[in-house]
Amino acid sequence: MNSKIKDHFEKSIGLKQKILDTHSHISIAAMSQIAAKKIRGGGKIFFCGNGGSAADAQHLAAELMVRLKPENNRKGLPAIALSLDISTLTACSNDFGFDQIYKRALKTLANSNDVLIAISTSGNSKNILNAAQYAKMNKLSVFGFLGSNGGKVLKYCDQTFLVPSFNTGLIQESHITAGHALIECVEEILFKSKYLKKNSNK
Repeated sequence: MNSKIKDHFEKSIGLKQKILDTHSHISIAAMSQIAAKKIRGGGKIFFCGNGGSAADAQHLAAELMVRLKPENNRKGLPAIALSLDISTLTACSNDFGFDQIYKRALKTLANSNDVLIAISTSGNSKNILNAAQYAKMNKLSVFGFLGSNGGKVLKYCDQTFLVPSFNTGLIQESHITAGHALIECVEEILFKSKYLKKNSNK
């Protein structure tokens, strides 16, 4: 059992090292600049995903709305995980189909000043694909946190963090690491621009 646990950690470390070696992480800097600019202009950050990626979407949205680190106490940043509302999800699934759940929400809530972060280990989930396609057509900035070869979602993304793996769990671990890095960078940009003030919830 111990060797299995060690093997998992070694694979996770190895994949993250591969991300650094192949410079897959570079896109996070560009994402942070765009996201910070959108927030300063009154925009919102939307997240969508399925399964574990839906949990990652909620995790990251919470850290934008609340805070990532206690020492960076600041006002909340506008972020919405589109997987949160079970009544809306089930109503839309029942009435229009599960593949429409995120697109329907974006059509109702989003505008061109917003950002969609689509999280998918395969890049082929129909509901994620429909959301990314709608967002791209309606001039939202679209970021993909993807895995495998990026899948069909890839072509609708303005910026992509692509994990070079086909292992779902390891991809998700790298996505949450990248998400934390993104939020740290967004915070830093907004602190430097004086949009955010440390130790202030105003």
